[in-house]
Amino acid sequence: MSLGGARRQTSRQLELPFPGRGEAPRGKRSDEAPKAANGSGHPGASGLLEAALSSRNLRAALQRVKGNKGSPGIDGMTVGEIAEYLRGNWLRLREELLAGRYQPQPVRRQTIPKSGGGVRELGIPTVLDRFIQQALLQVLQPVLDPTFSEHSHGFRPGRRAHDAVRAAQRYVQEGRRWVVDVDLEKFFDRVNHDVLMERLSRRIADRRVLTLVRRYLGAGMMAHGVVVERHEGTPQGGPLSPLLANVLLDEVDKELEKRGHAFARYADDCNVYVRSKRAGERVMELLRRLYGRLHLRINESKSAVARAIERPFLGFAFWVGPGRVVRRRVAPKALGAMKDRVRRITRRTRGRNLPQICRELRSYLGGWNEYFRLAETPRALAELDEWIRHRLRAFQLKQWKRGRTIYRELVARGLSSHGAAQVAANSRRWWKNSAMGLHRALPNSLFARLGVPALGA
Repeated sequence: MSLGGARRQTSRQLELPFPGRGEAPRGKRSDEAPKAANGSGHPGASGLLEAALSSRNLRAALQRVKGNKGSPGIDGMTVGEIAEYLRGNWLRLREELLAGRYQPQPVRRQTIPKSGGGVRELGIPTVLDRFIQQALLQVLQPVLDPTFSEHSHGFRPGRRAHDAVRAAQRYVQEGRRWVVDVDLEKFFDRVNHDVLMERLSRRIADRRVLTLVRRYLGAGMMAHGVVVERHEGTPQGGPLSPLLANVLLDEVDKELEKRGHAFARYADDCNVYVRSKRAGERVMELLRRLYGRLHLRINESKSAVARAIERPFLGFAFWVGPGRVVRRRVAPKALGAMKDRVRRITRRTRGRNLPQICRELRSYLGGWNEYFRLAETPRALAELDEWIRHRLRAFQLKQWKRGRTIYRELVARGLSSHGAAQVAANSRRWWKNSAMGLHRALPNSLFARLGVPALGA
C-alpha cells in the first residue's frame, strides 16, 4: 500500500494490509497518541504535513481510528467503510490537503448527561476527518509533547490520571494541606480560536498544518439539520482536541512552575497545593489573571480554596491514616455514581436473565475496577463487592418469582430443604431473602464464572 505519493496506475495502492484487522495496538490507551510513525523521528518544521501523509503514518492512523470505533459523523460513514472510501478517493484528498484546499465537514452535535446534572456537548467529526486528525496528531504530539510541563498528565503518551492523583497525594503528604481547586467554565466550548492559534504558531512553523488546524476549529456544528458556525471552542470528540487543550493551558503551567508552585493538571482539571489558606487565596487570584489572558473563565461556584482532604480530584479523595500517612480512597461522588449505575443494571424489572446482567456488569465494572484499584481502602471495596453480589442474588430471586419455584431451584443448587423453605415462605421479600444463606446456593464463584470482577483485585 502507498497512500503517500501513489500513482494512478498502481492498482494495489489502497489494499490496506494492516495487521490485526485494523484493531488498535494492545497496551496503548485510546487517549494517547502513538509516537511519530514516519520512521524519521521528529519531522522538520516545514515538512509536518508530508510526514502526516506518509504511508506508514496513515496506516497507523487508520488502525487507531478503526480500533477506537465511534459513531458516524454527519455523512453517516462508519469506521468499517472508511478503507473502501479511501481506495477510491485518496489521491484527490491527498492533493487537496497538500494544496491547502481541503475543507473539513461540520461536526455532528451530540450531548451526554453529566453525573452532576446538565449535559456535556460533544462534536463528532466524520470518520474521514477523524482519520486526518489522527494522522496530524501522530506527528504533532512528538514535536509538542516534550515542551509541555511535567505537571501536566492528561492525554500524553506514557502518562495517565493515576500519575496526577499520586502527585497530588505526595504534595498533601509533604504538608501542603490546602488546595486551590479550579474548575473552568465549559472549557472545551470556550477556547478562543485566535488565542489558541497564536500559541500554536509559536511552536509549529508549517503554515499548511496551521491552516488545516484552523479549519478544523472553525468547522461548523450540525444540530437538528442546521449547520451552526463556530467562533470558539474545540468540541470534545475529535483526536486533536486534547492536544490543542494542552497547548493552550501549558502557558498557565509554565507560570505556576516559574513561581515554584506544587500542582497537578489533567486536561482542564488543575489543583494547586499550598500550606495555608492565605497562600491559596493568592494563588486563586493569580489563576484568575492567567486564565483571563487566555479568555477563559473560572466557574466560581465549583472552584474553591479548601482543605485538600475535603476536595476530590479525578474521582479520588484523600484521608489521613495511621501514622499521619495520607491515603487514597474513592471520592463519595464517584462512589455514588457507581452505585447508581449498578442499581440501574441490576434493576429487577428489566426483563433480563442473570447471565445477561452479569455481562453488563462485567463491561462496566471492569473499567471502573481498573481505574479505582488505586484506592487504598481494601475493606471498603470488599464491602462494595458484597453489596453488588447481594443485589445479584436479589435479582435472581425476583426472576424465580413464585415460592414453589424458589424452593425447587434452591434445593437443586444444594441449599437444605429447611433453608430453601425459609426463603420460599417469604418469596416477595427479595432483598432480605438474598441474605438468607443464599451464598451457598448462589456462591461468589458463580458470579466469577459469569464474569463479574472482584473489586480491588
